[in-house]
Amino acid sequence: MASFTNKATLSYNGGTVDSNTVTGELLEVLSITKTAILGEYTAGDSVTYAVALKNTGPTALTGLTLTDNLGGYDFGGATVYPLSYIANSLTYYVNGVLQPSPTVTAGPPLSVSGISVPAGGDVLIIYEGSVTNFAPLAVGSEITNTATASGAGIATPVSDDETITAAQQASLTISKSLCPVVVTENGQITYTFIIENTGNTAAVATDNIVVSDTFAPILNPISVSFNGAAWAQGVNYNYNTATGEFSTVAGQITVPAATYTQNVDGTWAVTPGVSTLVVTGTV
Repeated sequence: MASFTNKATLSYNGGTVDSNTVTGELLEVLSITKTAILGEYTAGDSVTYAVALKNTGPTALTGLTLTDNLGGYDFGGATVYPLSYIANSLTYYVNGVLQPSPTVTAGPPLSVSGISVPAGGDVLIIYEGSVTNFAPLAVGSEITNTATASGAGIATPVSDDETITAAQQASLTISKSLCPVVVTENGQITYTFIIENTGNTAAVATDNIVVSDTFAPILNPISVSFNGAAWAQGVNYNYNTATGEFSTVAGQITVPAATYTQNVDGTWAVTPGVSTLVVTGTV
């Protein structure tokens, strides 16, 4: 409900006099609610939003436009967008019945035009956004975006915000290299395993990380190190010299969290946390 005030002015014989001020209340008939299906996001993730419009008035509201600012924020004098609309992801329901899609302009910002809300009825619009390189990823980071409905029959556009937070988690990948690539019999080779964490939370002992491999040809004997420190058989890793099966003991591998730096164009650069496992053995 919005209030309004008004007063009149009377002019006569070159003078003026004001009336009293009257105050009224304008009952808004359209309401809007925006909800994220999941409240967290990660790099490259997709986020699903549901926007509900409800018309409590006796007359249908037609030709409305819904806009979503896709979390746009100012950076270096320009607007950057941590979300982008995923093409063809929008569905449109009137009183619970699926309708042909209205006109969608991806933007950013996103614009959906040609929406009609029947008298005493409701509309539900569901769509997806993709997390872009402009989204902050550190612990405690947020994306807040606003949906606004406007058009004929609405004295003041109605809006609702939704905030999602960066998920606190590790995100690990592993790569393996061999040196030298060509080796003679009874020669030595080294396998190097690089474990990278692009997540905002360190991978710790209680995450029970295990690296396993089967070396072919079998290596015997072997030496193992982790981040430059020597490891011991049966304590940090297990190795079967008959089969070549190798595995680290759960809880021995940890990987630091990534760090994030915002570039001059507003995108975020990710520097992964890294741990290195090295196995050297005789063929």
